[in-house]
Amino acid sequence: MRHLLSIVLALTLLCPLVIGSSVTGGVDKNPNESEVPFSIVERTAPSVDGQQWDFEIRIDDDAYANGTTLSITTQICTNDGVCDPPFTHESIAEDQNYAISITPPADHTYVNWRVSAEYENGDKENFPQGDWFKTWSSCWQNEKVWGGIDSTEDGCKSTEDADAIPGFLLPTVLGVIALAVVYARRVN
Repeated sequence: MRHLLSIVLALTLLCPLVIGSSVTGGVDKNPNESEVPFSIVERTAPSVDGQQWDFEIRIDDDAYANGTTLSITTQICTNDGVCDPPFTHESIAEDQNYAISITPPADHTYVNWRVSAEYENGDKENFPQGDWFKTWSSCWQNEKVWGGIDSTEDGCKSTEDADAIPGFLLPTVLGVIALAVVYARRVN
């Protein structure tokens, strides 16, 4: 069981690296509002390093009347291919609206976000399921290509050492795999 747990942990840490490379750079991923129990009231786009990112949604009337509540989870990914752990924000509905504000760090690629609905009977559902909606930053790197309104051919206007970023990815992946193998062997 512990061996399986260490493998799952390693794959979880590597997942954002694999997923991040398969998306189209600079194209925000938004919900189809006919398929979710909320609508977007406000969303800062693009997100900007070190500046407040505001996000507000409004729960649909039917869902609100049924006692459904929403929670918002974010995850920030950086241009070096690393994503922070997901963070669920405490947000209470105010007139059916849920709002959060975060400040992305320097050199972030995008802000992943999802909404979880908890129904009156206790069931929960994520939107989207198994994935993220995405707001790209004003300077991002995707598949070794820079883009966004604050980018140059060599990186971000505010990034001093953009050339060092690609080399960080391989040691991170190898380190996570090595730790999982060592842990698995120690457990057995």
